[in-house]
Amino acid sequence: MDSPVFALSDQYIERLAELDPGFATSLGIPGRDHLMTDFSPAGHEAQETLNRQTLAALSSLDQSSDVDRLAAGVLRNSLEMAEREFAAGEHLRAIRVLAGQVDYARAVFDLMPTDNAEQWGVIAERMSNVPQAFAGMRESWRLGIQRNIVAPRRQVLAVAEMLDGWAGTESAAGFFSSLAEQATTIPGAPMNALREAAVRASEALASTAEFLRNEYAPVADPRNGVGEERHALARQRYMGMHVDADDAYAWGLEEVRRLDDELRKCAGRIKPGATLDEVRNHLDTSSEHSIEGEENLRKWLQDLMDQAMEFLVSNGHFAIPESIRTIEAKISPPGGAAAQYYMPPSEDLKRPGSTWYPANGRSRFPLWSEPTTAYHEGVPGHHLQIGMAVVNREKLSRFQRNEFVSGHGEGWALYAERLMDEFGFLERPEYRLGYLYAQAFRAARVVVDIGMHCEKVIPKDWSWHPGESWTPELAFEFLSARSSSDEAFNRSEIDRYLGWPAQAISYKLGERVWLQLRDEAKARHGAAFDLRAWHTYALDLGNLGLDLFKREMARF
Repeated sequence: MDSPVFALSDQYIERLAELDPGFATSLGIPGRDHLMTDFSPAGHEAQETLNRQTLAALSSLDQSSDVDRLAAGVLRNSLEMAEREFAAGEHLRAIRVLAGQVDYARAVFDLMPTDNAEQWGVIAERMSNVPQAFAGMRESWRLGIQRNIVAPRRQVLAVAEMLDGWAGTESAAGFFSSLAEQATTIPGAPMNALREAAVRASEALASTAEFLRNEYAPVADPRNGVGEERHALARQRYMGMHVDADDAYAWGLEEVRRLDDELRKCAGRIKPGATLDEVRNHLDTSSEHSIEGEENLRKWLQDLMDQAMEFLVSNGHFAIPESIRTIEAKISPPGGAAAQYYMPPSEDLKRPGSTWYPANGRSRFPLWSEPTTAYHEGVPGHHLQIGMAVVNREKLSRFQRNEFVSGHGEGWALYAERLMDEFGFLERPEYRLGYLYAQAFRAARVVVDIGMHCEKVIPKDWSWHPGESWTPELAFEFLSARSSSDEAFNRSEIDRYLGWPAQAISYKLGERVWLQLRDEAKARHGAAFDLRAWHTYALDLGNLGLDLFKREMARF
């Protein structure tokens, strides 16, 4: 498209890919896969300079057409948000178990092809740059200490433990050593270079863990939460709209109450007279509701997503291009995220979208809560939303095709779970119980995230700990009562919320916006309302902040 706004968006993506090789790999942009991202203060300054220059250039461009107006709005919102976060020094304390610099630097290796010796040579070279990348992180974190911009101690120690696991021990190979050994079956693979790089990379992980534990933790923020000011900034980042903490907290509590009642009713259909814990234990331990072996689980998940794709296409619910009808189910490497996650396709679609399931050493897997998660991560969830954006080159700029505002994206994915329930895919009572737990879990997230970070108290009209302030221990108890997962996962979730403020609220509050907009469209159009047309219109907008999304959907 001949558009100055689109041209600027393309330029921004290309320049950002040069500054951030991890970003380039995620998009499938060639030429940077042998490099690591620069996490040093100089690296962050370079990205901030790019953001500032792009924002200035954007203000001078014609934005009169509908397409340019939307493209400019999405780019502007992201750049302005990045500027606010940089000014607050958030890049100097991005130490968290999920979506921090440490996790980002390791996960990029999951996206690299491993089919031939040449590709393994690229991996070896990138691996050799890992020590420099982690040295850059430590330099930025030290600058944060000097400026009294520090991460919470709890998060620092959790990341140190995670790094120790990835570094490996004498009895257990670490991430990079295990990765290098995968090349032994590839003729001509540079094994010496891979093994040497793996040793150096593992040493970098171990030394970074030591730095965090011994040098950073003693001066880290002793508080668990981040406070209202930082949380308000994070709410704007992950929702793309103003969210009143008091309103969201009160709404979340009422939603938890409503879903608690739904859970009890559904559990009664599975084992009449049993408590929720008894029903959950039955589903977790019964062989008829489980599957044995990682590969059998992967195949089951693949079949589940393939069936969903076939249904959505053949029944005309969505117009899904042939190029994104493939999605791959994979088992994620050990030591990473505790929950299933999605990786988008490359820009050229040569690497398809994929879902990653963390087996974490288990050999038996209860299935009752997995369908709703697969619909969230796969179709019609993240894969449909993100995949449609990737192929929509005529209407969306390159930046729009790669943007992700959590309230919009996770809100859609949670809405997608509800949609599959409406389509009848969760009629089996154990599957519907899994769906209701997913809903209740996300509602509980709103409560505990805002409760811990914004220092709320539990209402006095609640029979459970009335009038008490939130602590990680209370949050764990509250969350566990509404979780389909095990204790280890639920504990990891508390670390996630404390390290990644406001991201967890984006699912349920984002779905709330999607449902409100659907109800408004139904009221406007009455009997003429067309759900397929509404979905098409919404997905054609790409991913965007929810304030901008609401304005655009009012045009439907």
